[in-house]
Amino acid sequence: MFERLSEGFSTALRRLSGKGAITEDNVREAMGDIRDALLEADVHYDVVKQFTDEAMRDAVGREVTKSLEPGQEMIGVVHDRLVAMMSPADGSEPGVPRASPSPTVVMMCGLQGSGKTTTCGKLAAYLKKRGRSVMLAAADLQRPAAVDQLRIVAEQVRDEMPGGATVRFYAEPDKVAAYGKAVGVAVDVCKRAYAEAQKQGVDVLILDTAGRLHVNDELMQELERVNTALKPHQVLLVVDAMTGQDAINSAKAFHERLAIDGVILTKFDSDTRGGAAISVKHVTGAPIRFIGVGEKLDALEEFHAPRIAGRILGMGDVVSLVEKARDQVSDEDAERMAEKMAKGQLTMDDFLGQLRSLRKMGPMKQLLGMLPGVGSAIKDVNIDDKQLDRVEGIVNSMTAQERKHANLVNNSRRRRIAHGSGVGTTEVSQLLKQFDAVSKLSKQMSGMGMMGQMKAMRNLEQAGAGAMNNTQLPDMSGLRTRGSTHTVSPKKRFKQRKKR
Repeated sequence: MFERLSEGFSTALRRLSGKGAITEDNVREAMGDIRDALLEADVHYDVVKQFTDEAMRDAVGREVTKSLEPGQEMIGVVHDRLVAMMSPADGSEPGVPRASPSPTVVMMCGLQGSGKTTTCGKLAAYLKKRGRSVMLAAADLQRPAAVDQLRIVAEQVRDEMPGGATVRFYAEPDKVAAYGKAVGVAVDVCKRAYAEAQKQGVDVLILDTAGRLHVNDELMQELERVNTALKPHQVLLVVDAMTGQDAINSAKAFHERLAIDGVILTKFDSDTRGGAAISVKHVTGAPIRFIGVGEKLDALEEFHAPRIAGRILGMGDVVSLVEKARDQVSDEDAERMAEKMAKGQLTMDDFLGQLRSLRKMGPMKQLLGMLPGVGSAIKDVNIDDKQLDRVEGIVNSMTAQERKHANLVNNSRRRRIAHGSGVGTTEVSQLLKQFDAVSKLSKQMSGMGMMGQMKAMRNLEQAGAGAMNNTQLPDMSGLRTRGSTHTVSPKKRFKQRKKR
């Protein structure tokens, strides 16, 4: 995500590299590039104009911090402007508030096909994980399959998603009618769902209303009646990030009728432009609360403006990455793993468990993109997560003893494992070699200070410089770091081998 924006911002800010000071001329030149990048990313024109004007005003005449270069100082200016443009005006945090008395009522609305029903399930999974009981109420009576779809989603959240809180479902299937025939009926259904939620002691009631066009006045009036009757604590508009300016225009129309409290951007991981994320709060006045980052029910993240600004500027988002890791690995498991690594007792089962936890965190390219400076470097690199299936296949083809003691694997065992996992013996050898190197390194580093650990990491880098390009890990051959472009000629390499 944000590939176009990140590339445009990098080009613009690179113009200030090597400059001795921030002057009006070089800032104006950089702002011209930033303006073009924002417009190409489908950011609303009024937003672009305000952003560049304010950033220009902040930057011109600003004294460069002694420890920074003008380009780095300008990144700080642009970062602050992005954060201000995307943050809620009241400074509120993303999430769902707690109402007293319960339940907290959240009304979900949006255009047809924006992913609203699925997002209701994702929000329920988000709340369940945080120990809050949820009731999903089917108030979409305009689409015959909508009630069944929400029921299936509710069951999946209840049975498959982590968390100990209860997830309930409320529907009145007999009230469903053809599109446009059951207008107004949803108001009474929502009232009865609220009464049932109170009776059951549910913490949050999520109302899945019918998708509609903002120009359909009759259905918009139904939403207004639901809003008046239940006075929801939050009205969230679900918007497809891929629709760009259309998403902003529809969000503005909904906000004028309902005074929405926030926006949930779906398909955020597929939007390479990112214009909607920057424009929506400025145009509608309603901040983004959540973003959908995948198809699965756990693929919903809180929207934090400083973190998103960091991703746009290529600074990464380490905080979100750590949060993802914490969701998959408990403190007890992390401590247990640290003890085993310190003693050099890491097994293939431990390795496989870590690999599976990593995969649950999301696609590998998305995770790597959260690391500072890596996102732009891997934008053109094809990282196939299916290659990790080969690693799992190799480990699963080992016996329990082999997984516990990898040094037992000799040539005959290696051939058996390769045959069982459908790979070559070379791949099995490479995996075992990497595992052995990591095990030894972790044991050595456990007793070292910071300098010793850094030296050990450099030694590992030199010993296995090509490890990232073999078949055990996703193909990272397109990843390059800045530095010397000198390469050793084949003739010189042959002489070096002869000397050995």
